[in-house]
Amino acid sequence: MHKTSSLSELGFDSSGASSGFFRPVADDSPLTPSTAHRRLTKISVIGAGNVGMAIAQTILTQNLADEIALVDALPDKLRGEALDLQHAAAFLPRVRIVSGTDPAVTKNSDLVIVTAGARQIPGETRLNLLQRNVALYRKIVPPVAEHSPDALLLVVSNPVDVLTYVAWKLSGFPASRVIGSGTNLDSSRFRFLVAEHLDVNAQDVQAYMVGEHGDSSVAIWSSISVGGMPAFKSLRDSHHSFDEAALEGIRRAVVGGAYEVIGLKGYTSWAIGYSVASLTTSLLRDQRRVHPVSVLASGFHGISDGHEVFLSLPARLGRGGILGVAEMDLTEAEVVQLRRSAKTLWENCQLLGL
Repeated sequence: MHKTSSLSELGFDSSGASSGFFRPVADDSPLTPSTAHRRLTKISVIGAGNVGMAIAQTILTQNLADEIALVDALPDKLRGEALDLQHAAAFLPRVRIVSGTDPAVTKNSDLVIVTAGARQIPGETRLNLLQRNVALYRKIVPPVAEHSPDALLLVVSNPVDVLTYVAWKLSGFPASRVIGSGTNLDSSRFRFLVAEHLDVNAQDVQAYMVGEHGDSSVAIWSSISVGGMPAFKSLRDSHHSFDEAALEGIRRAVVGGAYEVIGLKGYTSWAIGYSVASLTTSLLRDQRRVHPVSVLASGFHGISDGHEVFLSLPARLGRGGILGVAEMDLTEAEVVQLRRSAKTLWENCQLLGL
């Protein structure tokens, strides 16, 4: 049975409702640029699963949008999620929440966040899963790009690097406006482990995971700093247990962080929600902050110019999307690992025939 979510659906005429409650204030002064309303910010989230809703909820509570559009293939679940957020209106900043199964609801978005993706079936090959995701993206990305031709496109679905490549190809957008969430969360997990070990705030730790968001991701040990001071040499000098085997164990702990959470609660949600909210802030508020995100990496660190591969590198983010990619000073071993990661991703992209 259809339930109502507004008084107009109960038969009350909403036209001019506020005029009967508020007395208008006379204002004969002309509207000037300084007094004109600011342009409203619209964010669309494609996919209302655990990840998509954690992202929407975090964006809502951090007051990052004036309008949030939710899109999902399951209409009842979608309406329930939208209503659940709308019912919290008295406790949150004023945000318009709209939802629908048609991508047209995303029209005129500033940022479109794609979390939708096909789940792997037991026994299914990685290639078949990728091909199913490409088929799904063919239904999502072109209409979203048509309805919001000036939007930024942020891909969160896994495998995020390959699907960012797919979104770039299908959208027709410049590479600077197609971004994958990449290793932004992996790097947070890395910073958390270092911060716990040193008993400092993780915000005072700088440390990057780059390359693939997955098993071949690369820990950039030379990037670790605490309070702006290089920390890796100090760690090795004061802890003789920081040998190569120990470092690989830490890297695997970072890579396996998501698997651990999934094994315990069935899915990940809150950390990726905060990760994407941090990217949203940097992008839409033109913060020029540096995040390790999935970008078109051709020509960086010896990756062939002919390999249109997306992987994570530290990038400066702003209202225009990717404003620049940092030229990291990597060790020879780190470069070899990064190129290996790029080769694996490029081989997967080649199989898709886009």
